[in-house]
Amino acid sequence: MNLTVNGKLLSAEPAPGQCLRTFLRDLGFFGVKKGCDQGDCGACTVHIDGKPFHSCLMPAFRAAGHEITTIEGLARDGRLHPMQQAFLDAQAFQCGFCAAGMIMTAATFDEAAHQDLPRMLKGNLCRCTGYHSVDDALHGVVNVEEDGVGDACGRSLRNPFAKAIVTGNARYTLDVPADDALHLKVLRSPHPHARIKSIKRDKALAIPGVVAVFTWEDVPRKLYSTATHEDHLVDPDDTYMLDNVVRFVGQRVAAVVAETESAAEAACHLLEVDYALLPPVFDPEAAMAPGAPILHEKSVAFRDNIYVDIHGELGSVEEGFAQADATHEMTYSTSRVQHVHLETHGSIAWKGDDRLHVRTSSQAPFIAKQKLCYLFGLFDRDVHVFTERIGGGFGGKQEMISEDLCALATLKTGRPVMWEFTREEQFIGATTRHPMTTHVKLGAKRDGTLTAIQVRVVSNTGAYGGHGGETLAAALSSPIAAYRCVNKKADGYAVYTNMVPAGGFRGYGASQTTFAIECALDDLAKLLGLNPFEIRRKNMIREDDRIESIWKDPSDVVFGSYGLDQCLDLVEKALASGRGLPKPEGEDWLEGTGVALAMLESGPPTEHRSGAEMRLLPDGSYNLAVGSTEMGNGSTTSHRQLAASVLGTRAGRIAIINGDTDQTPYDTGTFASTGTVVAGQAVERTATALRDNILAYASRHIVCDLAECRLQEDAVICANRKIPLAEFYAAGTKEGHRFDVRRKAYLSPRSVGFNVHGVRVAVHRVTGEIMTLQSVHGADIGRLINPMQCRGQLDGAIAMGFGWALYEKMAYDANGTMVNPALRDYRIPAFADVPRSEIYFADTYDTVGPLGAKAQGECGINPVAPAIANAVANATGVRFPDLPLTPDRIFAKLAAR
Repeated sequence: MNLTVNGKLLSAEPAPGQCLRTFLRDLGFFGVKKGCDQGDCGACTVHIDGKPFHSCLMPAFRAAGHEITTIEGLARDGRLHPMQQAFLDAQAFQCGFCAAGMIMTAATFDEAAHQDLPRMLKGNLCRCTGYHSVDDALHGVVNVEEDGVGDACGRSLRNPFAKAIVTGNARYTLDVPADDALHLKVLRSPHPHARIKSIKRDKALAIPGVVAVFTWEDVPRKLYSTATHEDHLVDPDDTYMLDNVVRFVGQRVAAVVAETESAAEAACHLLEVDYALLPPVFDPEAAMAPGAPILHEKSVAFRDNIYVDIHGELGSVEEGFAQADATHEMTYSTSRVQHVHLETHGSIAWKGDDRLHVRTSSQAPFIAKQKLCYLFGLFDRDVHVFTERIGGGFGGKQEMISEDLCALATLKTGRPVMWEFTREEQFIGATTRHPMTTHVKLGAKRDGTLTAIQVRVVSNTGAYGGHGGETLAAALSSPIAAYRCVNKKADGYAVYTNMVPAGGFRGYGASQTTFAIECALDDLAKLLGLNPFEIRRKNMIREDDRIESIWKDPSDVVFGSYGLDQCLDLVEKALASGRGLPKPEGEDWLEGTGVALAMLESGPPTEHRSGAEMRLLPDGSYNLAVGSTEMGNGSTTSHRQLAASVLGTRAGRIAIINGDTDQTPYDTGTFASTGTVVAGQAVERTATALRDNILAYASRHIVCDLAECRLQEDAVICANRKIPLAEFYAAGTKEGHRFDVRRKAYLSPRSVGFNVHGVRVAVHRVTGEIMTLQSVHGADIGRLINPMQCRGQLDGAIAMGFGWALYEKMAYDANGTMVNPALRDYRIPAFADVPRSEIYFADTYDTVGPLGAKAQGECGINPVAPAIANAVANATGVRFPDLPLTPDRIFAKLAAR
């Protein structure tokens, strides 16, 4: 058929039933993204005869004779479209995966559309930004600043790949031609617990184009964990690539590779699996009870279905409660939620130069490489794993769940193999946040001084235990350590159940118990007649305190800086300002205010290390290689800014490559905010070493006192002489001097960051609707390397917190099958749902982190849900202890009063 794409007449024939999105990508227009293939997210938006359409919903053959415009064709004559320029100037993206679709939609807006943005943008979703930078772009706000010489840190500099993102030229994991590549699809279990007796594959293999079928009999019989940590011993080896026992609905049973994705999918449906059903258990309390079905062999779990349990006590809570004038006791629970990064999991593997190459969407490519070497018995030199741009992560890509089967199929067939999760697979076959039930008991004197804190946490780790122990330890750490009390006790259990496995997720276990403890503290304050700010100020940790939760052992957690008091003051002042929306009229609307605080260590307690390498280039610019990945966290921007500040140059003079096991030094992975505090530290040390290298050579070459030498932009200043770096490079290389260095950083000690969130809400006592009137956030993240990025990270964390608090929940039937595995049913915040938060920063400079910075991306989510829950309780006089706070739950409890 004939069609016009970006002004060019093309002739091509789509496959029967093919949608326009995949057809355009087959033609090489990779700016057309896949986020859902159900018309829910808008990442695939294109113009058809000038009007925006979700291309995943349109059959390709219907494009015949029409004019199609993709993001690649929006710019004309070398000039960006005004909407592309607006997104560039506001940096209205983080990972950027949704940006093309958002721009294509917004580019069609007239003045009337601009007056109704919540309705006009309801078909475009973003998980990273919280939409506020998008709103800035649509109102012509310029957030980016000009690059400066030697003072890059503290400036809101543009992402180095920003133009590529807004023009659709940034390449994500599967934005590559699929020539000669086989497509992989998996058959997933319909049963929560069963033993596979047999799998018949003859009908599947008979489908034209099917190349191979792999079952548990075809894979290495090696146990491992899909979780990626430096110390693999913190996660249980409880997983096989393909297993003859399935333990949750959605577990992969068999893999099919074929010439086309449709052939592979059809073959999956023709596999005949004979299951012997086993009894399932879904509730962790039931799983711990005597006689419960056991999911794993004794060598895996600590005791029956308890993967791990953690206990600790400081002082004596029994004595603390005896001394209390008041006690509060209640059970709080949090729901199972999904990361919903817009780019789903995906990998492509191929053989080249007798090596295995894997291009993947991973937060930890180096650990993924180690696991592939282990599983397939390969030497380190035989495997190359790397990332391009990653479309969001939030902890969900701190797993190896797509790389292994692609590698297996490539090693077996010798052909390139690619696999891209569907959105449904992302819900049923990837990982989630750990649902936790937390029983809290607090004791206090009449003046609010805490005398005892006791918690019992039960974490549902699902069918496999990756991250189960680490998230449980985090749950029992900073949320308890945030308060001064001589008597603390906690008991925690991570429990196997026949549910989809839980894993790493922004906040990493601390989110769940922060919700419980912060709600309980408000309930205690109400009992004592105290103000929520007052009880927190009286009991919160102080700068000269020892940081401890429930363990007596020494810790490497220290105060590199302290700004919790500033954060509380900033939030309290903002809430008292009278800003925000007024309460809606009518006696059925109830108004309330809530606050919560959170503390989080900058980095995980387990081992974490990173390296960086820098070299001076012949033209006097620099090249920086660092192993961390970029998924919207802004590390590529901040790393260049750190290096530029040390080297006295502009960030734009530093080229950067990251996340490549061949081309960059080792990095454990980009999670737990280590992109700043570990990789950033490595970058600072490396830049410092390169500066010293250049100046030492300059001192010798010019015969000048080293103390009189310094770098300034593209030159060395020695006494009164200014010599271009390019000249030094030429002279030095002629003499055999090498202008390249490498340094490493290790995560210890660990500083702590603080976040405080405050909200005013209105609750409708009849419908249960919750309306946010004001949202305020205070953050202590040390020095702001890039203020625009810092605000963007917090905007995104706050939006995610609102979704978790108000409506996000993975729902299951009695068989353990998820009933809402689509974005239209599992609702994440849209443009209309997220209030514009006031964000304030404490004035601190961290002595541990690079150039005064500390972690920012992780902890911002933690106080949001409890602040909202506290505001609802303040408005209604009723505590709602379970997330999410959906209207039906509000209505039911208020109606029962």
